[in-house]
Amino acid sequence: MSRPPRLLYIAFYFPPTRASGVHRSLATANHFAARGWDVTVLTINEEYFRDYVQSWDPSLSERVDPSVRVERVRYPGWRFEPSLRRYGWLRGNFPILAEKLHQRREQREFPEPYATWIKPAVARSVELHGARPFDLCLATGNPHAAFAVAWHLRERLGLPYVVDYRDSWTLNLYEDAPAYPDGHPAWDWERRVLDDASRATFVNEPLREWHMHRYPEVADRMLVVENGWEPTLLGDVLALQPHHDRPLQFGYLGTMTERVPLAEFFAGWRLARAEPLLSDAGVRLFGHLGYFNTSSAILRATLPIDEGIGVSYEGPVAKTEVAAAYDSVDVLLLALAGSKYVTSGKVYEYMATGKPIVSVHVPEAAASDVLRGYPMWFPCADLSPGAIRDALIKAGDAARGAMPSDAAACREYAAAYTREAQLEPFERELRTLVSV
Repeated sequence: MSRPPRLLYIAFYFPPTRASGVHRSLATANHFAARGWDVTVLTINEEYFRDYVQSWDPSLSERVDPSVRVERVRYPGWRFEPSLRRYGWLRGNFPILAEKLHQRREQREFPEPYATWIKPAVARSVELHGARPFDLCLATGNPHAAFAVAWHLRERLGLPYVVDYRDSWTLNLYEDAPAYPDGHPAWDWERRVLDDASRATFVNEPLREWHMHRYPEVADRMLVVENGWEPTLLGDVLALQPHHDRPLQFGYLGTMTERVPLAEFFAGWRLARAEPLLSDAGVRLFGHLGYFNTSSAILRATLPIDEGIGVSYEGPVAKTEVAAAYDSVDVLLLALAGSKYVTSGKVYEYMATGKPIVSVHVPEAAASDVLRGYPMWFPCADLSPGAIRDALIKAGDAARGAMPSDAAACREYAAAYTREAQLEPFERELRTLVSV
């Protein structure tokens, strides 16, 4: 090979944001760089994350491979503008009219609030390609405006592209129904994007199957690239030891949103605390309350911290403290929004700890497919309080008597789900698409 293959990676959500899916974007850029690709990430301006939506974690930027070039193209962020002083005359005096005109412009360009990023992103990509031509474009969504950027580049430059669905576009995951009515421009755009894509990837098999059924002519180009866990991030979590001399600690690590079944869990937890095994047990909640600051107060009000049932909120966890947070609990709570299409990136990291896992989600969730072979998995039969109580008791009993050998068996199972294990075949597949 005369030179490394050159990859343009379009990732709207990239460090320093802490938005959902950013760890997949970060890991993908780093993996391709480690495998010898010349990687350029096209993303947006940092101040949007810091000042507009307050989704900000500067420590993530430190984990970007130094060889990865990061190009930031400003996203106007009109809809999310926090300062009235920057509204302008029309919006300041006629906000409803301004909103309608802005929506009309968005719909004309692309059916998504991020449509205004497409033109400047395409323009900058063309400039970069002119200076040092790319061999392949990889776009990750959402937002799916990233897919439109890749499509336009193929139209203008003939640059082949791959689309990575971190989330669905036209499928409502939680209702198993189309996200848009018939005739909506999103359908035309998705078909256009998939027809011209060299490959399309999805985070689990149910999502791939749904898209294969919807777009059968593209089915042979659809792949599954699961999420995974990162050994360097997780660190060395202490192996379980049998103990009977202290209260059991249950723990949730991850961002809590309105879709997480927290109310259902706490109803089951109240019943579980009435059982002798868990009468003094606690629940420690680690993580952000929502992805944006606006949801924090609402979510915090739903937590029964002052109820006297052992629930505490520990706040966000720095990446350097993740292993310590896992060390502080005996049983992990995988509380997920209900859908057969939802896996969650957290399930992989949970497995890597080698600790008992209680699944607080509907049985048909895609996370169940990942966990089915995990030796210390305790699924809830449903989300009724009694079913949750039963799973908590079984997991607590397992934690009381767990031996290091149990943790070793769990970690052996989890080893197949490292980020590297998931991305390695994907990188090899994309290498077949370039000719350098």
